[in-house]
Amino acid sequence: MAGTAPTEFRWKPPPQPPPQQQTFSESDSDSGSDSDNHQHRHNDVSSSIFKAYLDCHSSSSPSSIDLAKIQSFLASSSSGAVSCLICLERIKRTDPTWSCTSLCFAVFHLFCIQSWARQCLDLQAARAVTRPSSNPTEPEAVWNCPKCRSSYQKSKIPRRYLCYCGKEEDPPADNPWILPHSCGEVCERPLSSNCGHCCLLLCHPGPCASCPKLVKAKCFCGGVEDVRRCGHKHFSCGDVCDKVLDCNIHKCREICHDGECPPCRERAIYKCCCGKVKEEKDCCERVFRCEASCENMLNCGKHVCERGCHSGECGLCPYQGKRSCPCGKRFYQGLSCDVVAPLCGGTCDKVLGCGYHRCPERCHRGPCLETCRIVVTKSCRCGGTKKQVPCHQELACERKCQRVRDCARHACRRRCCDGECPPCSEICGKRLRCRNHKCQSPCHQGPCAPCPIMVTISCACGETHFEVPCGTETNQKPPRCRKLCHITQLCRHGQNQKPHKCHYGACPPCRVLCDEEFPCGHKCTQRCHGPRPPPNREFMIKPTKKMLNIQAESTPGSPCPLCPELVWKPCVGHHLAAEKMMVCSDRTEFACDNLCGNPLPCGNHYCSFTCHPLEIKNSSLDRRSESCEKCDLRCQKERTPRCQHPCPRRCHPGDCPPCKTLVKRSCHCGTMVHAFECIYYNTLSEKEQTNARSCRGPCHRKLPNCTHLCPEICHPGQCPLPEKCMKKVVARCKCLTLKKEWLCQDVQAAHRATGSDPKEVPKNQFGVGLLPCDSNCKSKLQMAESVLQQRKVKEIEEKEEPSGKNASKRRKRRERGQDIKETTRLQKLAVATKRILMVVMLMAMLAAVSYYGYKGLLWLSDWMNELEEQRQKSRRYPRI
Repeated sequence: MAGTAPTEFRWKPPPQPPPQQQTFSESDSDSGSDSDNHQHRHNDVSSSIFKAYLDCHSSSSPSSIDLAKIQSFLASSSSGAVSCLICLERIKRTDPTWSCTSLCFAVFHLFCIQSWARQCLDLQAARAVTRPSSNPTEPEAVWNCPKCRSSYQKSKIPRRYLCYCGKEEDPPADNPWILPHSCGEVCERPLSSNCGHCCLLLCHPGPCASCPKLVKAKCFCGGVEDVRRCGHKHFSCGDVCDKVLDCNIHKCREICHDGECPPCRERAIYKCCCGKVKEEKDCCERVFRCEASCENMLNCGKHVCERGCHSGECGLCPYQGKRSCPCGKRFYQGLSCDVVAPLCGGTCDKVLGCGYHRCPERCHRGPCLETCRIVVTKSCRCGGTKKQVPCHQELACERKCQRVRDCARHACRRRCCDGECPPCSEICGKRLRCRNHKCQSPCHQGPCAPCPIMVTISCACGETHFEVPCGTETNQKPPRCRKLCHITQLCRHGQNQKPHKCHYGACPPCRVLCDEEFPCGHKCTQRCHGPRPPPNREFMIKPTKKMLNIQAESTPGSPCPLCPELVWKPCVGHHLAAEKMMVCSDRTEFACDNLCGNPLPCGNHYCSFTCHPLEIKNSSLDRRSESCEKCDLRCQKERTPRCQHPCPRRCHPGDCPPCKTLVKRSCHCGTMVHAFECIYYNTLSEKEQTNARSCRGPCHRKLPNCTHLCPEICHPGQCPLPEKCMKKVVARCKCLTLKKEWLCQDVQAAHRATGSDPKEVPKNQFGVGLLPCDSNCKSKLQMAESVLQQRKVKEIEEKEEPSGKNASKRRKRRERGQDIKETTRLQKLAVATKRILMVVMLMAMLAAVSYYGYKGLLWLSDWMNELEEQRQKSRRYPRI
């Protein structure tokens, strides 16, 4: 495709006009379907021609931008949308024109551009008269393009009406088969790439396309040679560049590229110029200087080199040979390099920084004064004030310049202006001829430049568009787009509907039959009445913000009518042989005279009501209705597993729920009561029930022959071996003096030996009297009787003397009261002493504060007096 594109551009019109050139003849016609068809054909043909070139290059390349400009100019010219930026009038086929050849390639009326150029030149001449210049070689006056502001010499003011390529004067306007203002021949203008070839397109507006000639060209690195288009002969082969870099050591490892190779980035260790420091650096930075000074001994052997890191020899000592004093008036020959040149004693007389005066000090070392302080008479820039000021000080008065600037509208208003007023810095702000924008250029004389903004007028989808100057968009109509409408239809026939072209406003209605299926299974036979998509907004040149924010809503469709088909309908009870012929959409229900007979929800009984509405579910055998009678009987089913508890629910379908009634069972030892669910307890075997009833603790039952409890785990039946109790029991004598630990089974045997049954022995007598008494038992009885006698005597004495004890208690209370009184007096004394000390300390603090405050005020007043004296002295003796 890329090879055939240039031939299409070279094509010349045959006797029979093709559709592309008929577009040019019909573009200026007022109206008609033929012109619209030709316009559509032109758009399609131009798109197909330029598509081959635009696909070859990226959208940001210069050639693609130029081709897009050409396509835009062709579309605007063929549609008659070209307008003059100066007068904002549409350019007709018969109007003489001029087009800019620098940057913008905009088209203007010949008369308008001539008037524009003369106004620009007259304005420059008026400025030159009002502000004469001392420069004899002032450049020639120029005029600028109204759109791109490119400069043209005075001699290039257009005088003749030429075609776009400039070969033919007064191109024919009555030829309907060529582009307006074009000669119809090959352009043949030299291309901007300076390749030596010429443009092969027909005479056209806008920039020329890139050169399509086939030439042999090498890639950037020179490794590959290929045949390419002359306009795109510079290319990259995609291999490694492999050129020798500036270091003459390494080679470039970048992909084949345009321009110079980048610096060498190979890393290595290099020495500085003096060789003292080694660092790892890039190869391109291998020559570097360290921060240390040279400090090598010079040839004199007394001084060291004060230069930084350098290569080569250090040179001679700068203090050898003929030297002069600091001011340079007296010279000394033969001084040693380590001896400082003496001062001459004369005036320094060096020229100061002002360039007019010389240093008045004696010969000295070091720099002279930075600012010249000699008092001279100076005049300000505007010449209105003269004054004696130091030489280094600039003099400027406070007068404001009243001259009018170049714009002839605003005064200069600069302080102490030298007469050359700067250009006006204000914004012009005049409304442009487009009536939409204001001039944003600096304030100027003469007419403002045309509005540079181009308004894009596009179709509803934005694929087809053209640009017109701002201010001319109100007279334009939207272009007719050949693209298909992108709005998705909302009705069910959207995929099968015939596609239509891009448009503004609402889409045409669907004309297909509805064919929507009713719930009954029949289909709608009317035309489509489904929802419509939201329409595009109507074409408006300048839609308001409110209009843009309004979001169009889709139109809801109307529902399908009721189904008109005739069908057989059953009664509300769905009994056999009770059907009637009715309209499918008729929802009227009727009842027959039969009994309902519908199974009740319990599943055990049937409804005995007459025919009534039923609620039919998915299964035809499972019919339920809320209007059937309710079964209020109790459930009479037998539970599995069987138990003594009845089912608590009403009559219900299916099996009864498990019995959750709690059954209480005590453990074997009687310590704990277990609560089991009936279903759980009844499903257990006898052995499992015995294990479940056990509390898993000691038996806690009393053995029959002794006072101890059964040591076994909770078990059913009698406790095993009650006569073999292994608990320890204390056996005593009859007087309870002697005691000894026996096993319980031995105590039981001893009781049986004495002829008593262990079951009948009281608890406190169990084990008593089994040991015989001895002599110690009798002595202990006598001592206990004497102690009891003494206690009785003391109790009698305490009853006889109650008054003596009371007297001693009163005396103790009185003594305690006196002690309390003495302690309170000491506390009061301590509190009083503390208060006196607090008052004394407060008085001392107040005295100290008043004393030091007074001293501070005196010091402050002295310091302020000293400051005032210093100010007065500085006013009397100001510094110069």
